Order: sequence, then structure tokens, then C-alpha cells
Amino acid sequence: MPGALITGITGQDGSYLAELLLSKGYEVHGIIRRSSGFNTGRIDHLYKDVHESDVRLKLHYGDLSDGASLRRIISLSAPTEVYNLGAQSHVRVSFDQPEFTADVGGIGTLRLLEAIRDVNPSVRFYQASSSEMFGNASSRAMSEQTPFDPRSPYAAAKVFAYHVTRNYREAYGMFTANGILFNHESPRRGETFVTRKVTHAAARIKAGLQDHLFLGNLEAKRDWGFARDYVEAMYLMLQQREPDDFVIGTGETHSVRELCEIAFGRLGLDYQQYVRIDPRYFRPTEVDFLLADPSKARAKLGWSPRVHFKELIEMMVDADVELSQRELRAGAAVTARR
Repeated sequence: MPGALITGITGQDGSYLAELLLSKGYEVHGIIRRSSGFNTGRIDHLYKDVHESDVRLKLHYGDLSDGASLRRIISLSAPTEVYNLGAQSHVRVSFDQPEFTADVGGIGTLRLLEAIRDVNPSVRFYQASSSEMFGNASSRAMSEQTPFDPRSPYAAAKVFAYHVTRNYREAYGMFTANGILFNHESPRRGETFVTRKVTHAAARIKAGLQDHLFLGNLEAKRDWGFARDYVEAMYLMLQQREPDDFVIGTGETHSVRELCEIAFGRLGLDYQQYVRIDPRYFRPTEVDFLLADPSKARAKLGWSPRVHFKELIEMMVDADVELSQRELRAGAAVTARR
């Protein structure tokens, strides 16, 4: 049975990737950080009864800032593939926590690669690189040959991780691949990220639970796709004969303003009546435009996105409408008990 280890398994991408790998017969191990509360909501549905003998999803306490824990987990889980999705992944927050962001997202990747090299260098390794590495490098579609121009501590950490991943491939002959993923979203996206922030607010405004939505730069343009499509690309990268780096995106760009129009329009609302601009949500150094050229992934991986932008945003709105209705019912139940 093939085995995979996923850092960041409790996040959006980690949960979809775990689903995919389990469906393909993998034994899946995940690294989670110890905290006072539970943070496994995105993967709870994947668990079978813990008393059954065929449990194929196992979680381990560890941290990308702790090399000893990484070596212990790799030795214990004995994976054939490692997917490094763990990071402080919010670009705006990286300006407030630059050292932590660099340690986990940059040096954490180095710790993980060293642990793999020490324990079993034949393990195949996937690194979650980011379109944010390109910054404002180009006003055209960005490919694997586009130079990096990181504009945030998050992006700078990802550039380091990208290059150290390539270095371990070249220096030690390890199978290491970088997936340079452009923005990818889903109903499981965290509520602090702009797509989910918009769809969640639109649903709550429609339900009468919220009055306004505060945003930053409405003219910023991104290449947005569906997270479930993108984890398939991650998997395909580790099934190739030779390791390589791939840009993953839709090849289309849309503005935050378009995002608002579609999300609020889905509910028969005019976003202009509810959206307010707040300077606190502007980045110290803004990235205005990101657009993928995924032609290499299409040619070599046979990968292409299935879900397009409007469908994606409407899917997220519909999920948040259900969430808002549950919130209303829960509030009514509390009132009735008083």
C-alpha cells in the first residue's frame, strides 16, 4: 500500500489531498500542531471507527519548526510521498509575523527535506510553492521561466523554499517537485482569505446577520481556481518519471470587484451598497496582477481545471448560505430556550 505524509493536512488543500489519496488506496499520515482546541473540522468526515483495522488516516503531533519531530514522524509513518502544505499562508499576516512566516514556510521546508534525506532519501517530495513569488514581475501570464519578485515576507519565504527544494534535487538526486500554484479556493477556504471573506459576508448580509463588508484593493486581479482540481495536480507531479516544477492555474484573471459582483449577484444583491473600503486591508507592498501560464502542466501532466471562476464563487456562496441558515437556526434555538 502506498503511503503519504501531509503537512498542513487540516487546511483547505490538505483535506482535499487526503480525500484524493485515500480514494486511490493510500495510507495517509498528517502532521498537526498541538493546541488547546481541535482544528480537524475539514478532515473529521474522513475518519472511520477507530476500532476498525483498516484505518488509513493517522495524525501525528509535530511542527515544521521542530526537526526532531519531523524525523520521528517520517520514521514512524514510512511514507513513499511527502506533501509539504504547511505554512503561515496569509500574505497580509506575514507582514505582522515575518519571522514566524519565514521560519515555518522557509526554514521549515529545509528541516523537512533534511529529515527525508536522513531517514529515506528515496521518498518523493512535493513543495507547495506560490504565485505570490512572482510579485509584480510581469503584466503577462507567468510561467516556470518568469523571474521571481517577492513582495511580502510570505512570498520571500516561499522563494527560499522553492530554491532549496530544487537544490536537494540537484545536490542529492532526490525526487523533489515544486508546484507553483496560483490562487485556489473552495467552501473550505478560511474566512480571512478574500474569496471566502466575500462569499461569507454576502450570505450573512442576505440573512440579516451582517450589515457591511470591509475590503482593501478591489482592483487587484488574481487567477482563481478550485482547490480540489489543484490537489490533483500535486498528486500528478509525484507520479512522473522525473521530478520537475510546474505552474498551476486557470489562465484567466479576475478582479476582487468581479468577485464581489458575482458573489452578491448570486443572492440578488448589489455589492456597491454593502462593500466599504478600509485602508487597514491594503498591503504595505501590493501585488496588483497574477495570471498563470499552465501550458507545461497541460502538456506534461495532462492536467487542466474543471471548475471555472463564476461556478467556483457561486459554489462558495451556496455553501455559505447554508452556513448562515444554520447560524440563524442556532440563534433561534438559543432564544427559545431562554
